[in-house]
Amino acid sequence: MLRFGRAVVGKRKIILIVAVLLLIPSVFGVINTRINYDVLTYLPDSIDTIRGQNILLDEFGKGGFSMVMVDGMSMKDVAKMKKQIEDVDHVATVIWYDTILDLSVPETILPESIYQKFNSGDTTLMAIFFDSPTSDDVTLEAVTEIRHILGKQGFMSGMSCFVEDLKELIEHEEPIYVAVAVLLAMIVLGLFMNSFAIPVIFISGIGLAILYNMGANVFTGEISFITQAIASVLQLAVTTDYSIFLWHSYEEHRNKMGMENEEAMANAIARTLVSVISSSTTTIAGFLALCFMTFQLGLDMGIVLARGVLIGVICSVTILPSMILCFDRLIDRTRHRPLMPRFDRLSAAIVKRPLIFAAIFLILLGPAFYGYRHTDVYYKLDQSIPQTLPFAAANRKLADDFNMNCTHMLLIDADTPQRDVRDMMHEIENVKGVGYTLSLEGALGPTIPDSMVPNRLRDELADENYELAIINSEYAVASDAVNRQIDEISAITHKYDKGSMLIGEAPCTKELIVITDRDFKVVTAVSVGAIFLILLIALQSISLPVILVASIELGIFINLGIPYYTGTVLAFITSIIIGTVQLGSTVDYAILMTARYKRERFAGHPKKEAIHIAHSTSMPSVLVSALAFFSATIGVGLYSDIDLIGSLCMLMARGAIISLFVVMFIVPAFFVLFDGIIVRTSRGFLDKSNANAEPQTAGEGIQ
Repeated sequence: MLRFGRAVVGKRKIILIVAVLLLIPSVFGVINTRINYDVLTYLPDSIDTIRGQNILLDEFGKGGFSMVMVDGMSMKDVAKMKKQIEDVDHVATVIWYDTILDLSVPETILPESIYQKFNSGDTTLMAIFFDSPTSDDVTLEAVTEIRHILGKQGFMSGMSCFVEDLKELIEHEEPIYVAVAVLLAMIVLGLFMNSFAIPVIFISGIGLAILYNMGANVFTGEISFITQAIASVLQLAVTTDYSIFLWHSYEEHRNKMGMENEEAMANAIARTLVSVISSSTTTIAGFLALCFMTFQLGLDMGIVLARGVLIGVICSVTILPSMILCFDRLIDRTRHRPLMPRFDRLSAAIVKRPLIFAAIFLILLGPAFYGYRHTDVYYKLDQSIPQTLPFAAANRKLADDFNMNCTHMLLIDADTPQRDVRDMMHEIENVKGVGYTLSLEGALGPTIPDSMVPNRLRDELADENYELAIINSEYAVASDAVNRQIDEISAITHKYDKGSMLIGEAPCTKELIVITDRDFKVVTAVSVGAIFLILLIALQSISLPVILVASIELGIFINLGIPYYTGTVLAFITSIIIGTVQLGSTVDYAILMTARYKRERFAGHPKKEAIHIAHSTSMPSVLVSALAFFSATIGVGLYSDIDLIGSLCMLMARGAIISLFVVMFIVPAFFVLFDGIIVRTSRGFLDKSNANAEPQTAGEGIQ
């Protein structure tokens, strides 16, 4: 490791030149990586709802779907507007009154129920199908053009509209996320480090690592908007630790051991590399646990976040030390006394009264776990965006004027007898909450002869393999009512056609609920198991992994349990991500203290003295790391208008502080109480040959 450190020091100028040159492909990669704003596309292809959507696109050329409402226009003007919408690129079809019956046919012969499907007061309704997937770029461009045609008289709802509004909001907010995270992190580092130049160097080095990581996404083609929004902030929050470790080690070798700058940095790199590899492994394992989700958003996030940590480690022992040495004079000129409290009295108090803090652990555990298990989550995606956006306004109007909250589409085998289809649709119409249906058999009702059904309607609703029916529901997506409705409709359709498929936003979201509930259990088990195994090997102890994981899990229970007591409803993905992120990234705080505790016990110190030294010398680094994590995420949490992102960052920020207090108070208390068990179940604590070794002082470095 020392040889590697000396090589980095010797080649530091070359390293910095290469680092700058790597920005070219990285920026190219960032620009050419597509952002996916539709989380439902991450559902597995094997489920019926996704298979059905693919069939709908392949067989009927219909992908995205939208409902459009127009106020105060005559039938003639609506027909003209419909023609304009049909001419928009990637609009497959527009279904309106004249799709079912020519405008020349008197309205008086049209059944009232059919007329009401398209009219409410002076508002006219039409359905638009796109020939491209819901969140495809060309679909979103078509949405923008249609909204321009509609003007102020029109309202447009549907998942494609939601995705377009979300995209515009994200593109506006994302640069501010990064700016706020960087600014707050630099303020914290400027106050708690001993040079005002150090935060700038740290952030510059981490910024390069972030660009390399985000540029590498070009190889997968696209990433989700959630990953795009939080990956940079989270990479900054997590990898700041490694920069702090390197700086403290460099200062120790230079000031306390009297080494020249280059030799001090070579030794600091060697020591940091060992420490960081151990600590980053747990973080990477926590992030990779997300890859075990059936919901493939976890794979998307897990790979990007884990790769970001790995790149951060590499940059922290190559680019960062090169920058520190190159700007060494600037660092020295901007030195100041850091704002850092002393922890000697606190350490002594915890070591003296460990039972108090163990009791706090037990008192908090019950209500924290109960809240953790009972916190409500929401799956309705549009609940995460401001209700002032055009999509939300259209949804409200659709519900108010037409009592319509979502639309299902039903694919029926073309060989199903017409009588069965007619009976099926009649049963579906009687299902509670079904507003109305539109199918080939029921398009005009029994009073209109089949010969009057326009050929264009046949083309839209049937082909040689399938027939398409549209079912409008009064119930909101992700509600218990719509999920029961979906089950009832599915039971009816399978009675007549076992291969029928019910698709749309509500059926997809119902699948999402089932899948992510299972994923939560899997990811939790994998992350805890993997991190426990890593700690078992790294610490060479059976008892220490139990203590550390149990302590951080308490922090997770508290963090995710608080929303239950405050009445806050979290986005469905939040609890899965927070559990792995908080465990993987903040267990490092406990590892740092544990490593020092082990070293002091091995050096022959009595347990209380060893724990006092470990606690008082480790807490400065733990404090700075936790506050850097907090500052990098809290600003985004407070600023973002997208609840899915804001709540994630808010919980990450709160989790860092909760884990800080757990490590500050609970972990050392457990060390005192269970020292005997720890020593007997661990290697590297007491060695008779070292019993009389010269004790290290509390002022020694934290590594």
